[in-house]
Amino acid sequence: MKAYRIYAYRTRWMLLALVLPLLVSACQAPTQPTVSAPPSTGGVTPPLPPSAQPTVAPAPAVTPPSAAPTISAAQIQEFPVPSGSGPHDVAPAPDGTVWYTAQRSGELGRLDPATGKTRHVKLGDRSAPHGVVVGPDGAPWVTDGGLNAIVRVDPITETVQRFPLPASGAGASLHTPAFDRAGILWFTGQSGFFGRLDPATGQPQVFRAPRGAGPYGIAATPDGTVYFASLAGSYLGRIEPNGAATVLEPPTARQGARRVWSDSRGRLWISEWNVAQVGMFDPATGQWREWRLPGERPQPYAIYVDDADQVWLSDFGANALVRFDPAQEKFESFPLPSSPANVRQILGRPGEVWGAESGVDKLVVVRTN
Repeated sequence: MKAYRIYAYRTRWMLLALVLPLLVSACQAPTQPTVSAPPSTGGVTPPLPPSAQPTVAPAPAVTPPSAAPTISAAQIQEFPVPSGSGPHDVAPAPDGTVWYTAQRSGELGRLDPATGKTRHVKLGDRSAPHGVVVGPDGAPWVTDGGLNAIVRVDPITETVQRFPLPASGAGASLHTPAFDRAGILWFTGQSGFFGRLDPATGQPQVFRAPRGAGPYGIAATPDGTVYFASLAGSYLGRIEPNGAATVLEPPTARQGARRVWSDSRGRLWISEWNVAQVGMFDPATGQWREWRLPGERPQPYAIYVDDADQVWLSDFGANALVRFDPAQEKFESFPLPSSPANVRQILGRPGEVWGAESGVDKLVVVRTN
């Protein structure tokens, strides 16, 4: 009997020892689980495994301001021109056709975008036309480096008139033409000249440019002032009424000012080839601003300002046309269908921006409305 009591006593204590911790645990507040820290990665969060990667929805489309409507791929169209033409510059005409210089074949071409058909006019032996612009008379005017002359082609009869430069402008390497508001044709010669031609007299005049070789693009502002860009000289030149040129220095040295265009306010926009920038000079304030183009290796070549004051550039590095909105200070790039397009000049008319794809014998248009 005594042995049984001892056994029962021990059994009760053993049961109590087992149950008591469970009762105590049930009466305590629950504790948070311990989470071990991940190994150190030097401040960099380790990537998630593929199965745990989050799904990212595409960013919503941003509607640009009304001055810069969205452009789809369908609004970019190319037009083949005869093989070997080497189209260099374009000039959209009021009748809907587009003139272009066929530099390699020594001709002036005309494209009808409605049909895609082209027609070429021979300009003369040794012709190497560079720039073209439609004058106040509705005719295309050409700077022809091979002929060292300004050339006019009648848009109806296709009669060719040549206005040779004087002896003082020999070897000018004629480049780009532009009309001022008085109807005077101004032009650049890359070997170190700029000049003018009054169609009423038919007598070209030439002037020596500061710093010698380099005059490239040229443009007139709404008030009639004419400016040119010097690629080799890396400056913007303002042509004075007496035929002299004032040098305007961009903020970035040796920037390679290539082409220039004016907006409706008279501000000058410059493609800075050597430094991948677009520059702006405001004659009203004398102030400069510059912006770098997007991308890894941008090469801004041509420049043009459309009727909505949007700035267009050709980017050799990206094989694209680039639009810059000055109000938003934002770029938008439009890759070109053919490569290497090598668009060396841009010109337009309301709703259209045209370029000559010299690398692939095509013209290209971006329709902006």
